[in-house]
Amino acid sequence: MHVRDLIGEAVAGMLARPVRSALTTLGTVLGITTLVVTLGVSATAGNQIVGRFDELVATSITVEVPENKTSPLVAWDAVERVSRLRGVESAAAVSDPGQDAQVYVRSNDLVDPTRVTTQSLTVLAATTGLPEAVRGRMVQGRFYDSGHVRRGDRVAVIGEEAARMLGVARLDRAPAIFIGKHAYTVIGVLGGLRREKNLSTAVVVPSTVGRQFGLRDVTRVLVNTSLGAADLIAGQAPAALSPGNGDTLQVLSPPSPTRARDGAQDDVNALFLILGLVSLVVGAVGIANVTLVTVMERIPEIGLRRALGAARRHIAAQFLLESTLIGLTGGVIGASLGVVAVVAISAVKQWTPLLDVRLAIAAPVAGALVGLLAGLYPALRAASMEPVDALR
Repeated sequence: MHVRDLIGEAVAGMLARPVRSALTTLGTVLGITTLVVTLGVSATAGNQIVGRFDELVATSITVEVPENKTSPLVAWDAVERVSRLRGVESAAAVSDPGQDAQVYVRSNDLVDPTRVTTQSLTVLAATTGLPEAVRGRMVQGRFYDSGHVRRGDRVAVIGEEAARMLGVARLDRAPAIFIGKHAYTVIGVLGGLRREKNLSTAVVVPSTVGRQFGLRDVTRVLVNTSLGAADLIAGQAPAALSPGNGDTLQVLSPPSPTRARDGAQDDVNALFLILGLVSLVVGAVGIANVTLVTVMERIPEIGLRRALGAARRHIAAQFLLESTLIGLTGGVIGASLGVVAVVAISAVKQWTPLLDVRLAIAAPVAGALVGLLAGLYPALRAASMEPVDALR
């Protein structure tokens, strides 16, 4: 049998039952489309993850300062040395009593039985660069400056949620809050926090005032860097904060954005590749089933071909090529739909699509391979028929 005749017979077998062939191809189309969309969207999303990861996390460094009973390891003015490092955009030192240490704060000194004016809030001390270090903004008023710190003024900045809890809505009349027996003037409300979001329910006071609440030593330093400088600053910050004792400080630097991207991409691939493989298996079973049914329907034809001199390999090749063409057609359509879907999703999300040319080429090949494997048993079944039995 000539190759041209073999291809013609396979194509004629497909076109003889177009609806059945189309439904059989649908399983392969779904499987290939799922695979192409999975790999394309995961690569595109992984690229976006790097950008968002860099923007939100990869520039944030936290230096934890352990407690030292003899002398503080980090002085309050040490933040200025860190701020002078190349690549540092903002930095602030914080002294907090711990997550469980809270004090009662009330908004007035009068007992009002109709209103709750006392709240259990966290009080912490910080340097003047705290708003920039937590990537927040002053919703109302302003943050205290070096003059307040130097004079030891009893001023406070409260978080946006703390202001709501205490009923502080306006600052034009210089409202006061009471921490213990002393009144502190609220000069600002801090909100829009992108780091240290727990500060929205806290009260922040200058370091000179925080000593009254046991906030004498720096417990951590918040540092924001420019993109790409996090690793360098993470190595330089301890020495700048505490010369000679840098090894005792613990630096919490962001993981590599490449690892984050690869991890997220692997997770997405692992999930959707399973779905794609399941769809391919379903498509292969469909091709095998339809090809086997076709073999049973064409038994007289097989017997006639064998009686006219067709060898077993000719019969097997005919049905193998037919199932391979079905798989190849599904692979081509699935790859095309997958590429269109990746571009459409990227356009909706305003992403830059990342498509591997090798994937678009390999998808039809994978479809053809699925069709070849699915048609193997029916083709062998057809080739094993004896002419006499088939004609009978």
